[in-house]
Amino acid sequence: MVSIDGKTDLESDEEIPFSSSAATSKVEALDFEMIHLRSWADLANSWVSTHMWIRVPRSIYIVLFKAKINVLLPLGPLAILLHYITGKHGWVFFFSLVGIVPLAERIGYVTEQLAFYTGPTVGGLLNATFGNATEMIISIYALKNGMIRVVQQSLLGSILSNMLLVLGCAFFTGGIIHYQKIQVFNKSAALVNSGLLLMAVMGLMFPAVLHFTHSEIHFGKSELSLSRFSSCVMLVAYASYLFFQLRSHRNLYNPIEEEGIRDEDESDEEEAPEITHWEAIGWLAVLTVWVSVLSGYLVDAIQGASDSFNMPVAFISVILLPIVGNAAEHASAIMFAMKDKLDITLGVAIGSSTQISMFVIPFCVVVGWIMGQPMDLNFQLFETATLFITVLVVAFMLQDGTSNYFKGLMLILCYLIVAASFFVHVDPSEDGN
Repeated sequence: MVSIDGKTDLESDEEIPFSSSAATSKVEALDFEMIHLRSWADLANSWVSTHMWIRVPRSIYIVLFKAKINVLLPLGPLAILLHYITGKHGWVFFFSLVGIVPLAERIGYVTEQLAFYTGPTVGGLLNATFGNATEMIISIYALKNGMIRVVQQSLLGSILSNMLLVLGCAFFTGGIIHYQKIQVFNKSAALVNSGLLLMAVMGLMFPAVLHFTHSEIHFGKSELSLSRFSSCVMLVAYASYLFFQLRSHRNLYNPIEEEGIRDEDESDEEEAPEITHWEAIGWLAVLTVWVSVLSGYLVDAIQGASDSFNMPVAFISVILLPIVGNAAEHASAIMFAMKDKLDITLGVAIGSSTQISMFVIPFCVVVGWIMGQPMDLNFQLFETATLFITVLVVAFMLQDGTSNYFKGLMLILCYLIVAASFFVHVDPSEDGN
C-alpha cells in the first residue's frame, strides 16, 4: 500500500512540474509568434508605405513626363493666363486647342493601361468611351452656353474624323509597314458597326427632311419632338448593342486567327502594364477634370477665334475641334495598325464613330431637353448629306474584310475634300449660335 501510494505520490509529484513547464513553454511560444507576426506586420506596413512613395513619383513620371507629346502640357495653363491678362480670344483658342492634345493622348494611354486589367473587349469599349470624353465635355459646355450648332457640328466632325482621317491614316501606315502582306480584320463586327452608323444616319435624316420639306404639323415643335423620341430609341439601340457585344455574341468580336506565326515573346512584352489599375483610375479622373477646365476656355473663345483668324465657325467646329478630340484615337489606331492588329484599330476608329452617333449625340439631345435647350437631330441638309455619303464610302471599304495602303489613301483624300467643303460652307441658320 505504502509503496503503491508512494509511487502514486511520486508520479503525481513528477507530473506537476512537467505540466507547468509545458504551459510556460506554450505561452512563450505564443508570445514569440505574436512578436514575430507583429514584426512581419510592421515590416509589411513599412514596405507598403515605402512602395507607395516609390510608385507615386514613378506613376507621375510615366504619365506626365515620359511621352514626348507632354511638352505641350504647359500650353494649357498659358491659355488660362492669356484669357485673364490679354483677353485675345484667338490666342486663347489656339493654346487651349493645342493644350488639350496631350491630355487627350494621355487619356487614351491611361485607358489602354486600364484595359490590361479589364480584358480586350471591355478595354476597347473603355478606350472609345474615354477617348470621346473630350468631345462630350466640349459639347456639354457649348450646350450650356446655347451654342447648339457648335455642338452639332463638332460631334458630326468627330464622326467624320474617326471614319475618314483616323481610319485612313491607320490603313495607310499599316499598309506601308506591311507592304507585302494583306491585312485582314473581322468583317462581321465591321458590318454590325456599319449597320448602326446607317441607323444613326436615318435618325439624323428624318428631322432634317421634315424641316426642309416644311411638312411639320407644328413648325419647330414636331421636329424637336421627333428628335427627342428618336434619341431615346437610339439610346435603347446602343444599350442593346453593348449587350450584344459584351454578353450574347462576344465570339463575334474575337480577333481573326492569322495564319502567320506570331512571336509569343513579343506579345508577352506588349501586354505588360506600366501602372496599376488604381493609378489608371486616378489619372483618368485627374485628366478628365483638367480637360473640362480647358474646354470651358476653348468654347468661350470659338467665336473670337473665328473673327481673329477669319475662319468659318463651321470649319473650326467640324475640322479643328474633332482633330484635337480624336488625338487619342488617332495615335492608338495607327499604333495598332502598325502592329498588324486591325481588329483593335477598327474597334477604336469605327467603334468611336458608332458611340458618338448612337450615344453621345442622343445623350446631348436628352441633356439639352433637361437644360431647356432646343437641341435636336436636325443637323441641316449639308451636314446630313456629308455624313450619309461618308458612311456609304466607309461601309464599301470595309465589306471585303481586308485593308491596304491605297484604301487608307482614298479615305484621307476624302477627308481633305470634306475639310475644303466646310471651309467654304456658310451656315444658313445664323441665329446667334
